[in-house]
Amino acid sequence: MGNCFSLNQLCGYSNENFETTPVKVGIEKPAETLPPPLLAKVKIDNSEAKTTVSVPASPKGVEELKLVNGYGDVHTFTYNELRLATKNFRPDLILGEGGFGVVYKGVIDNNVRLGFKSTEVAVKVLDPEGFQGDREWLAEVNYLGQFSHPNLVKLIGFCCEDEHRLLVYEYMACGSLEKHLFRRVCLTMPWLTRMKIALGAAKGLACLHGAERPIIYRDFKTSNILLDAEYNPKLSDFGLAKEGPIGDQTHVSTRVMGTLGYAAPEYVATGHLTAMSDVYGFGVVLLEMLIGRKATDKSRPSREHNLVEWARPLLIRPNKLLRITDPRMEGQFSNKRMQMVANLAYQCLSHNPKGRPTMSEVVRILDPFNDMHKDGDDDILVHSSGGAVTLYEANPAAGAGAGAGAGAENDMKRNKAAPNGRSKSEPALDSEFKISVGSDGSDPPAHSSSRNNEHSINK
Repeated sequence: MGNCFSLNQLCGYSNENFETTPVKVGIEKPAETLPPPLLAKVKIDNSEAKTTVSVPASPKGVEELKLVNGYGDVHTFTYNELRLATKNFRPDLILGEGGFGVVYKGVIDNNVRLGFKSTEVAVKVLDPEGFQGDREWLAEVNYLGQFSHPNLVKLIGFCCEDEHRLLVYEYMACGSLEKHLFRRVCLTMPWLTRMKIALGAAKGLACLHGAERPIIYRDFKTSNILLDAEYNPKLSDFGLAKEGPIGDQTHVSTRVMGTLGYAAPEYVATGHLTAMSDVYGFGVVLLEMLIGRKATDKSRPSREHNLVEWARPLLIRPNKLLRITDPRMEGQFSNKRMQMVANLAYQCLSHNPKGRPTMSEVVRILDPFNDMHKDGDDDILVHSSGGAVTLYEANPAAGAGAGAGAGAENDMKRNKAAPNGRSKSEPALDSEFKISVGSDGSDPPAHSSSRNNEHSINK
């Protein structure tokens, strides 16, 4: 799964989304002292071999960072260099904008810095009047500056000259997963590409959870999954990341923050954060990829506003599952494969966190899709689609899963959870892919207060 290094500092809030305007949220009060450097596990590919390395201490402030001449593999750039790289921050090079400021596409080459290999980059310019400050900006530097994994976005460098605060990331040519799944006019993302992305994103989370002190990402969603030119996914935006429990601790308590529709119900209710909170978020994204709908969508009938509330009971009903899956993937998968992934999503979305698989288990279950994608198709397709990518324009009135129609609500009523967490009508999960699940209560009600589906959740 590549090398994975733990970090020493977690702080602040960052909510990057190129499609919407973030809502101002509260910032957690910073701790008075920072923990000492941690030891981290180095995970290489899929082997069990592990070793420990000492992670260098993180700068505790911007002034201390200014004294550092280079920070590991991360470069320190001058403001003038980044101005040159972005052609004086030319408006037509803007990739997106959010509460942090503006992100520009740029090129750092020999003309910007002598001897620097030509590299396409994304340059995030912190808005001094925005929702982020020095502490949140520094958190990005410390996290991404010390993590190394194929499924985590790479931080190339930064600038903290005078009042300027900029971050330089590797350029992700295909943008966010959110754009590919939900924009009105787009190229259809094939089934195997979706599974490739799900597997890669799962590996990124597994890396964070597998650190010497687990790192809880806390804001796993489609807009934070970026895709390179070959649709390899990488997690971005570590502003909400939090060190997880260690030793005898069962959880860490924190202010409830995240994005509506993706936050785990037990975390929203109690503020108790565990790695299983990320697993729930992964389940929501996996569900979005299967059905082709957003986690929350107020434009749909009221019973379908919250995707998990509406769709989860149908995931383990084979006769209903194919009626709610994204019709743009028709003919690209076998029923067995779809049911396997739907069962996985169902388990990840369990109301009981103990009933969810770990991210390492998720990686193991999805790993067979890696070989299928390399071969170019599913080995047991019902209908061969040739992996074609087609152009379409989404019809918001119809949408994926519209065929479930009026029957969906009745199915949900019939699927009321029994005391053991399963309805009497639910079939047993396929034993080949079954993950043990604990008692599972009914899902929490859908959130009703949301703007642009990007609120942070404050307790």
